[in-house]
Amino acid sequence: MKNILLILFSVSLNAGAQILMRKGMILIGEVSFTSSLLKTLSQMITSAYLWLSLCCYGMSIFIWMIVLSRVEVSFAYAFSSLGYVLVIIISIFILREHISTIRIIGVGIVCFGIILVSRS
Repeated sequence: MKNILLILFSVSLNAGAQILMRKGMILIGEVSFTSSLLKTLSQMITSAYLWLSLCCYGMSIFIWMIVLSRVEVSFAYAFSSLGYVLVIIISIFILREHISTIRIIGVGIVCFGIILVSRS
């Protein structure tokens, strides 16, 4: 149970990193190679959201290494699919993104797969 909690914590940090990165990029705007790339890079480097995103990724990787020292990668990696579920749920409530029915069905299939793997 302790290992599953570590896996879920790592996956949650990774999902949080994605949301923070998206929020930061929403504030910066669409990146285009025809616009001022130097200005965009400057905005990225100074974005608190992007720095928090990198910190979440770093912590997630560190915890993931602990997980992989304890459990089989084939078991642990299946749980990383929960990141899709978390990102979609958080995207709906925080980023106000519209999620199509087909995506919701896909997430349901992913959840079913995770249940199967967790029982092995």
